[in-house]
Amino acid sequence: MISEKLRNDMLTKGIDIELSLGILEGLNSGSQAPAPALKAKGVPKVDGVSVLSLSGGLRYALPYELAKERLAALGLEPPASPTRQGEQLSFGREELNELGERMYAITAWGVLNGGSATSYADRKKNSGLGPGVFEAIKTGFDALAPLCEGKPKGTTPAYINPDGSPGESFLVLKMRSALLKALRYRERFGAAPRPPLQFFQMTSAGTDAPLREAYAAYRSHPWLAPLIEQAGSDPTRPLSAVQPLIAALSPASEGSPRRIFDRAYGKEDSALALPGGHGQSFRVLAGVYRELLAKGYRYAYIGNVDNVGYSVDPVELALIALSGADAAFDFSYRTALDVKGGILVLDERGAMTVGDLGQAISNEEAAALEAGGQRILFNCATGLFDLAALVARLDDIAATLPLRISEQDKDAGSYSQAEQSTWEVVGLLKRPLGFAVEKSERFLAAKLLAETILGSGAVPVKELPPELAASARSLSEGLSKALSGHCGLELREGRWAAKA
Repeated sequence: MISEKLRNDMLTKGIDIELSLGILEGLNSGSQAPAPALKAKGVPKVDGVSVLSLSGGLRYALPYELAKERLAALGLEPPASPTRQGEQLSFGREELNELGERMYAITAWGVLNGGSATSYADRKKNSGLGPGVFEAIKTGFDALAPLCEGKPKGTTPAYINPDGSPGESFLVLKMRSALLKALRYRERFGAAPRPPLQFFQMTSAGTDAPLREAYAAYRSHPWLAPLIEQAGSDPTRPLSAVQPLIAALSPASEGSPRRIFDRAYGKEDSALALPGGHGQSFRVLAGVYRELLAKGYRYAYIGNVDNVGYSVDPVELALIALSGADAAFDFSYRTALDVKGGILVLDERGAMTVGDLGQAISNEEAAALEAGGQRILFNCATGLFDLAALVARLDDIAATLPLRISEQDKDAGSYSQAEQSTWEVVGLLKRPLGFAVEKSERFLAAKLLAETILGSGAVPVKELPPELAASARSLSEGLSKALSGHCGLELREGRWAAKA
């Protein structure tokens, strides 16, 4: 039970009371107990079956009749060029790429778009990368931080131009990338039966309205408007759903039963509104996923808005179709800087799953796996789902996705936070597929503004610690490749501009 005053406070702060009380009841009754820490049996190998390497001379083979059957279910014929050896059909990168491009008409892509850039550009957080680092990035930080305050992160600059000016936003880059691919489909295969690469998103109460305003402006953006007119697809009009906020809970130190945390910042009957983790997307976006499937879309990408490396990959599309997997996920080999996020492991059953470091699996356990000679694959926060398989299990996934409870001690007080991670869905699927990708090409994430500045090449590497210098150089090379590649840009007079 909650007081009327607390209920009104929760409503004022945009908290979903029914959802919050449902989580609280589940925890107190034991029907939704906090998930225990993962016990990792080992690390999956890049075996060409459950985890495929997308680097180098890629080739994928399967029985001819099976390939024909799986493609026919999608209304596709096998490309004319694959190598047939007896009963086996073998696809090289070129054939996979062509097949995947044909699938743009049945593919949607989405972003998790609920985050504000305020914390991302927090000076204190950005000062924590080591001695001397903030001093090295200060010029870039002072230029970009004012452009981030209170804005949806996706609408803030994704890079700094070589001349020092702010670059375009994460969302403009993603929309341009998708439009160029949609245009390629139209030029190669003609008009699609539905908009190719339909865009969708999960927003939050704080970002939904500002994003709508930004998209209205994007419709006349010179990098997007001509492509929208030609491509038969308009990402500025996405399918959208708003993620609700949930209430913080009382800390474990107060014992059971738990209650709604009602002393935020020391004020009586004051709740604290929090996001419930991106894992809520399976519940929040359920209607969007069902609508996409009903409209004829069979596959849907979902990823973080702040990852410039996340784009629709035709090779991945072809591989999920040929393999018959329920879903596929990007992973790259873990580096010394990958201390926050998920890693791919084998659970006690020997099944693949993803565990968040420090939450589902300890850093010490991850270090022990590596000490045993196993190279760990780090989650790149990009998933590709077969909508037919996903929609059939949406309710089950939303109900069984592990709930993680973390104890917090911050300015608002001591409280507990309940979250679900999107990527632990890997452990709930019957046939998940992993892609081992190059981090510098597919995972250019920016959790802090400092990473955006370092990745832009705006800081001389000689001013950075050696381990950070190597990472900054790799990020900068990857960003340049992404901007000149799938984003269709070129450098002109010190600024990235649309290719003529």
